[in-house]
Amino acid sequence: MCHGEIAVKKVLAALVVSAALTGTAFAQAKIQVGCTATSDCASAMVAVDEGIFRRHGLVVEMTPIGINSNIPAAILSNSIQIGGPTSTVFLQAVDGGLDLVAIAGATVMSPVSNGNITAFVRNGITIKEPKDFVGKKVGAPGLNAFLHVLFVKWLVEKGVDPKSVNFVEVTFPTMADIIKSGGVDAVLTAEPFVTRMTNAGLGSVGARYAVELARTDPIIFYAASREWADKNAAAIKKFRDAIAESAVIVNNDREKASNSISKFTKQPIELVKATPPNRSEPVLKPEQLSWWIEVMSSQKMLQSKLDTSKLVLK
Repeated sequence: MCHGEIAVKKVLAALVVSAALTGTAFAQAKIQVGCTATSDCASAMVAVDEGIFRRHGLVVEMTPIGINSNIPAAILSNSIQIGGPTSTVFLQAVDGGLDLVAIAGATVMSPVSNGNITAFVRNGITIKEPKDFVGKKVGAPGLNAFLHVLFVKWLVEKGVDPKSVNFVEVTFPTMADIIKSGGVDAVLTAEPFVTRMTNAGLGSVGARYAVELARTDPIIFYAASREWADKNAAAIKKFRDAIAESAVIVNNDREKASNSISKFTKQPIELVKATPPNRSEPVLKPEQLSWWIEVMSSQKMLQSKLDTSKLVLK
């Protein structure tokens, strides 16, 4: 064999190895899943920690996002490929022209999870009825996000003009410090932050507004850009299968779920264990978004008429 033939064979062999490695790298491309510091993405947290994603052939990493309303932009910039936006943030982003699609369910409202949601009021502020929020400065973990829109819905049902309340954005991890400093009069929050602030003597629960609304609609679900979803159909199938498997653990194994939630949210494990995680429901149906669209339209948050059949990936 001449030197030329040997050189060609070496080049071909190198190309074969390179192609194989590239194929492996592509198949194992890391998927970043972005969520805020709540238990709503517990199914993804558990799927990472328990190796469920890995068993389904995916390499997934969780990325903390401070404010839920920042998730759509993070998806579009490709800093994350999958995000956990609240129903309201997702719908407003789509209404604004962002081509996002829901790919799997995360959490839904339930009697238990509704009880975890409160308007927590700092010391020195008295709230006895809805109208007492008039003129108050209220922090929300994302304007037009889940807790904010629900609270506005509750105010309207109680005959209070939401415009009479001064809303500002406050991230979950900073709520205790802002309440303590008097930077806001109240925050719209959920467990385990409620218990943590109560135990620290920072204030008290002013209203359990989600209990009074008594809904069972989606809180948060997993979403991606439609372009990414179209190009990664196989990965999405694996993601859905992994989330379905993980949801069973979230709903039935408090120990494993609490450990994963504590790890991601940086909340003390004792507090997390004291609060049942929101119910994980991996299947999301288009009609489940109808109530949210109705509420948001009534609050003039949507400019177009959204077609629910196009919002959830089949």
